[in-house]
Amino acid sequence: TREGGLSAPTRHPIKWKDAEFYDEKSLNDELARVFDVCHGCRRCVNLCHAFPTLFDLIDASSTMEANGVSPADYPKVAGHCYLCDLCFQTKCPYVPPHEWNVDFPHLMLRAKAFAYKKGRVSLRDRVLSSTDVLGRIAGIPVVREVMNAAAAATLVRRSAGIHRNAALPRYAKQSAHSKLKKHEAGPYKPVSCARTTGKVAVFISCYNNYMQPSHIEDFLAVLEHNEIPTLLAPSEKCCGMPKLELGDLETVAKLKDSNIPKLLKLVNDGYDVIAPIPSCVLMFKQELPMMFVEDPDLKHVAEHVFDPAEYFMLRHKAGLLKTDFKHTLGKIVYHAACHTRVQNFGLKTRDLLKLVEGTELRVIERCSGHDGTYAVKEECYQAAVKIGSPAARYVDQNKPDYFTGDCVLAGNHIAALAAADVPYKHPISLLKLGYGI
Repeated sequence: TREGGLSAPTRHPIKWKDAEFYDEKSLNDELARVFDVCHGCRRCVNLCHAFPTLFDLIDASSTMEANGVSPADYPKVAGHCYLCDLCFQTKCPYVPPHEWNVDFPHLMLRAKAFAYKKGRVSLRDRVLSSTDVLGRIAGIPVVREVMNAAAAATLVRRSAGIHRNAALPRYAKQSAHSKLKKHEAGPYKPVSCARTTGKVAVFISCYNNYMQPSHIEDFLAVLEHNEIPTLLAPSEKCCGMPKLELGDLETVAKLKDSNIPKLLKLVNDGYDVIAPIPSCVLMFKQELPMMFVEDPDLKHVAEHVFDPAEYFMLRHKAGLLKTDFKHTLGKIVYHAACHTRVQNFGLKTRDLLKLVEGTELRVIERCSGHDGTYAVKEECYQAAVKIGSPAARYVDQNKPDYFTGDCVLAGNHIAALAAADVPYKHPISLLKLGYGI
């Protein structure tokens, strides 16, 4: 278990139901231990604001060591961790199976869960993470217009703790589920290959359902162009990622209990599940299985959950993806979202878009700093700008015809920071454009 060994990183189950998980002394002892390891390494200083916060606390302490930081300041570090997982996946040389056993994101998750259990979470953060509730309320026409107007009002933002310059999405006039309720699977005969069955159930996600239903329309068009029988996952709830990042693990469990039986029925009926949002895919593939290790239904569902580009490239490898593109996409800058990268299947979105002949593609492999709710908060916005600015500069320097990325919120954040007038466009929407459908 030497530093920099070639063994693949491994992760331990999240023992969130154990009493020790919420024991303050046990938690602080582990935070002190890991912070001391991080202090001696500092490789992750450029990833997010959690590490600069930690190192500043250490450098300003009386000992200039990790033991000089007061446990009362530990939440300042956890508050800037948005569970992107890049430190674990790309930087840290001490992840398991190394004997030092450092899993910084899941330790921060434990700290967040402890804070939530103690009631140390603001009303703003509870509301922002309640995506389903907000979406249902916004489904009322008059209320929706009030919510959209309020979200843009400086006074409302200031009183709610939302930064005046943060890019906030608007609620759509009609949800995807409502707009596409008459959608049917189509008459196509499913053709299986590799790990895919050739039948798809789309997990729409809160964002696409309430704010960007056009992404789902484009996705269905591309699937149908490839003659893949497709339906929408019925009565879905939030995947649970916003509540996970808040530390509200009991609500994560409730959402899992609502979603998994429905998805299991689809999987047992021969459908693969695709979510167009990387965080949803990661939640079902990785986070939930580590929280509920003994749940066979969850494990079975997780084996059939795919990222869109991952799915299409599996089909392409078997010669089952149509490449009858009618339009080139020109020059594209593509942002690889953190929650896509940590799934370890490679840059499949890049590979997919490169299938469109004549397309020139440049890749950004840096965190946007957005993380769903992090970049909209008054106290976090400037850090999010600092993290996302290099990606925005890359867009400006390359002057692309299109800017795209797996994560819509990350893409909109980068586009808002860029000086160039190149709005974000989803990769699937670009694929549809290439097909000319």
